[in-house]
Amino acid sequence: MAAMVEMRFTLVDYVIFALLLLLSSGIGLYYAFSGGRQRTMQEFLLADRSMSCLPVALSLLATFQSAVAILGVPAEIYTSGTQYWFLGTSYVLGLLIPAHIFIPMFYRLRLTSAYEYLELRFNKVVRLCGTITFIFQMVIYMGVVLYAPALALNAVTGFDLWGAVLTVGLVCTFYTALGGLKAVIWTDVFQTVVMFAGQLAVIVVGAYQAGGIEAVWKKAQEGNRISGLDLNPDPLERHTFWTLGVGGVFMMLALYGVNQAQVQRYLSSRTEKEAITSCYVVFPCQQIVLALGCLMGLVMYARYGEESPLASGYVKAKDQMVLYFVMDVLKDLPGLPGLFLACLFSGALSTISSAFNSLATVTMEDLIKPHFPDMTEYRATLLSKSLALGYGLICLGMAYIASQMGSVLQASLSIFGMIGGPLLGLFCLGMFFPWANPTGAVTGLVAGLVMAFWIGIGSFVSQTVGSDPLPPLNTTALPDTGNMTTVAMTTLVSAVANKARPTGLQHFYSLSYMWYSAHNSTTVVIVGLLVSFLTGPMKEKDVTPGTIYPVLGTLLFFLPERYREKLCCVTTLERRASEPSAQQQLMTQKTSNGNAFCTNEDKAEDEDLERRLGPVCHYTYIVHETAL
Repeated sequence: MAAMVEMRFTLVDYVIFALLLLLSSGIGLYYAFSGGRQRTMQEFLLADRSMSCLPVALSLLATFQSAVAILGVPAEIYTSGTQYWFLGTSYVLGLLIPAHIFIPMFYRLRLTSAYEYLELRFNKVVRLCGTITFIFQMVIYMGVVLYAPALALNAVTGFDLWGAVLTVGLVCTFYTALGGLKAVIWTDVFQTVVMFAGQLAVIVVGAYQAGGIEAVWKKAQEGNRISGLDLNPDPLERHTFWTLGVGGVFMMLALYGVNQAQVQRYLSSRTEKEAITSCYVVFPCQQIVLALGCLMGLVMYARYGEESPLASGYVKAKDQMVLYFVMDVLKDLPGLPGLFLACLFSGALSTISSAFNSLATVTMEDLIKPHFPDMTEYRATLLSKSLALGYGLICLGMAYIASQMGSVLQASLSIFGMIGGPLLGLFCLGMFFPWANPTGAVTGLVAGLVMAFWIGIGSFVSQTVGSDPLPPLNTTALPDTGNMTTVAMTTLVSAVANKARPTGLQHFYSLSYMWYSAHNSTTVVIVGLLVSFLTGPMKEKDVTPGTIYPVLGTLLFFLPERYREKLCCVTTLERRASEPSAQQQLMTQKTSNGNAFCTNEDKAEDEDLERRLGPVCHYTYIVHETAL
């Protein structure tokens, strides 16, 4: 077997990489000393709710497109063909549902943390459970998403491992802590452009060297890398149209519907309409990103054919193949390898900065402020900045832990993906089922997490100790959407072709990772509803207006009106106005950071929403007149 080949960057490459870090830091400094100078929580955490749809959309995309995706998607296409491309079909519902259900509800409730919704809908205990689950999810992920690309870079180029980790981690912490959400969003915009440029450069040069796009496509066809539409409904099949197109919807919802990092961007928009528009704008951008990753994989195949760098021994892991390919293709073009390096770490920077900012937000809003309601604006803002800084240092610590975990790294990374589905189920339980009570919510969340860990860890262990040896698992080796709530699940299921059909628990553990979010969120809803019925459904008078989306009234149109009213929790406006609940009073008290107010623009948006949703259930339309 050939020895590991190490390639080196030139001075120009290092300069381009340094420019990325300097410009990112400069954006943070600019927003630290301009505008309101990040002196209020409204500005630091929500960018003064002043962002337009284009930067918000590009920031949403940058968070979605992690460094793991940049390395993982081309490797997946090279290894298994273009079936993964059908994931793009899940983007339709994966963005339409957040745009027309989750965003209007969160925006109208004027939340800062998505988990405030859980207190308004259920109680403080459910909110606390959701917050702690999210923090656990993100803290584990931060170190891995920083360490994984640095490790691959070090293995292929000799680029100093901890130099890259420390530099990127500190720069990200610096601009996030100083510039707040405005700096995070605008650096995401800049980094998105860099990501596009880096991937395009590799594709254009690689395709040219292979003889053009037609030659690339022809070689891919000859190598059976162009996949047709696989309509096999078997949920054990790793990638089919149904696993990607339907299972992928739940993965998208877990990120774009209820993940704090994305919700915070919606809430930073100037109006609800702009927040919704950002979802529509990000859709074609996602398709382009997916296409670039797939094209890079095809160009890679056109260059190496069946003699992959991994099979030839030039690299030791799947996630290193893309970097080897980049260095091989661009070795005679100084500066372009540095551009791809900037592209790779732009993905890491955008994902990590989003994690810092969202963690600081939920910690401040959900864990600290409820216990210190009289905290001054100055102290609250200073503490928020300190939290962002603190989480940045924790990220570096988690990167070091990731480096020491060896083969356990995949299991730790998988923990992140296991949590996205249960959190999605918890929010769906609250939004779509008015009779779900707090006991059912907590029990459902616990059941969903137990099920997720059982299947995920069981799958990992069964593959590790199985009789048939499997390909080695690598943290970034398998395909990945870049989705922060599902990235780790791709490490749990290897592409094992022509394998005997599993039996017993093996059958259960062999579920495609693309169904994990759907399976786990459904578990939360079913268990939550059963426990709610057993312990006493939530009474109509105890449900806060504006926290239920009237989907049941529409779906169950065939039932008599009296039953639909019970299921949909229809209540007259007069009754709600005269009998405010304790949870409504909680919302009216939220004035410290500008969350509780109603403008003429908001009222106009209310009327627009009523025109769009129709008169079946008026529960959602009374938010501003009662709760706010």
